Amino acid sequence: MRKGYEDIGFAKVDHHRMTRKGFPEVIFCQGKTPQQIAKIAQKIWANGHDVLATKADKKAYQAVKKTLKSAKYHESAKIITSQRKTNHKPRTTNHDLQIAIITAGTADLPVAEEAAVTAEFLGHKVERMFDVGVAGIHRLLHNLDRIKKAKVVIVVAGMEGALPSVVGGLIDKPIIAVPTSVGYGANFKGLSALLTMLNSCSPGIAVVNIDNGFGAAVFAHSILKCA
Repeated sequence: MRKGYEDIGFAKVDHHRMTRKGFPEVIFCQGKTPQQIAKIAQKIWANGHDVLATKADKKAYQAVKKTLKSAKYHESAKIITSQRKTNHKPRTTNHDLQIAIITAGTADLPVAEEAAVTAEFLGHKVERMFDVGVAGIHRLLHNLDRIKKAKVVIVVAGMEGALPSVVGGLIDKPIIAVPTSVGYGANFKGLSALLTMLNSCSPGIAVVNIDNGFGAAVFAHSILKCA
């Protein structure tokens, strides 16, 4: 190993990530073979770090499981985790420092679960509230008191992506908006939701990329570290 990373030919595993960011390198599985994913996971684990792999399928999980017996597959989130009990310490027990993750529809659950599992991996309490979109806004209003208790709110929505703007007009907490590729043709695989969120007139909203639940969770983690 040199300069904080380990060169294994097809990848340079960043073992210094924990020192710089406070959490280990995360494996993005798309485009990698199951064997490559398993090898990277093995190297991360061998250096004393927990493993998180996103956008993973069952073949990737089966390959990792052969190497890391503690590996777990979160099917809805498409995430593989492997954690040591001694490393997994909640960052806070304060109810005010939890993350609320809400979705416009049930179809947005995979992206929301990617955010939720990532946030939990990083040691945060997560409150899930699903299917509270603007098509039945009374569902959102009924859950508003629960949403207000969170320190950071992640809002996941496809179609026209209006939910973050509505939530932003009702609460005073930071909102991380996640557009999803859920929608009919003119949704353009999430582009319409992304543009709606970027053009929101509600203040206090940050927007991550389409289907990027992981990025939303890491951003929420960064906010809470500074709280």
